[in-house]
Amino acid sequence: MRTSFLRSFVPLVLIMGWELFSRSGWIPPSLLPAPSQVLRTLADWIFAIDGSTLSYSGAWLGSAAASLARVACGYALAVVAGIGLGVAIGWWRWVEQAIEPTLQLLRPIPPVSWIPLAIIWFGIANKPAIFLVFLGAFFPILLNTIHGVKATDRQLIRAAAMMGATQRQMLRFIVLPASLPSIFAGLRIAIGSAWMLTVTAEMVAVKSGLGYSLWDSYYFLRYDLVIAAMISIGVLGYLSDLAMKLLMNRVLHWQHRGAMKR
Repeated sequence: MRTSFLRSFVPLVLIMGWELFSRSGWIPPSLLPAPSQVLRTLADWIFAIDGSTLSYSGAWLGSAAASLARVACGYALAVVAGIGLGVAIGWWRWVEQAIEPTLQLLRPIPPVSWIPLAIIWFGIANKPAIFLVFLGAFFPILLNTIHGVKATDRQLIRAAAMMGATQRQMLRFIVLPASLPSIFAGLRIAIGSAWMLTVTAEMVAVKSGLGYSLWDSYYFLRYDLVIAAMISIGVLGYLSDLAMKLLMNRVLHWQHRGAMKR
């Protein structure tokens, strides 16, 4: 009860302060819509209750589905490439020497700087957005996977080698299970990056999705719809991270049992 109160106290105070400030008249309501106005706009965007959002009335589900599909595609590609390459770099020294310098050269380049090339290569469609999501999610997964593989207890690996285990068996039964906590940390960081890059890509590279709705509303001075889009992105990003956290707790249940015993 006390924990629930503490978690909701700060958001409630901020919302109440925002409502009072918006209604004070210091700033025109069109520039800073009150939370109550934003909620009405969001309700019409989702359920088409009064048509106040015009062409966006009742169109929220389609926009959210378009953004979710881009996040899912780009994130899935990043998971496969990041974990596969991360395990190879962390386990085989020659792979690390051959590939890591190139990756470290590419890593500091901000994903948004790839937007012009992505549009030239893939055009105005889903592909440039998926490519940018992949770039945003790939490096957190890769680096955490490499760290997890390299941090595996060497005593366990030596013991398995002495018992005649092959490299494939050591990877499957020792290295990968030991790396999972670090890999899941990278997956949770990457899902946040994926949402950020999706919204950025939708502003310039596609004509659908929550990011496009946000940017289009800005041109028509519908700041209530802009804030409603921001809230939608935040909620979907939070739910994505929550799903990843639940999956992590389920997969790493042995880790939690060990912690409770201590």
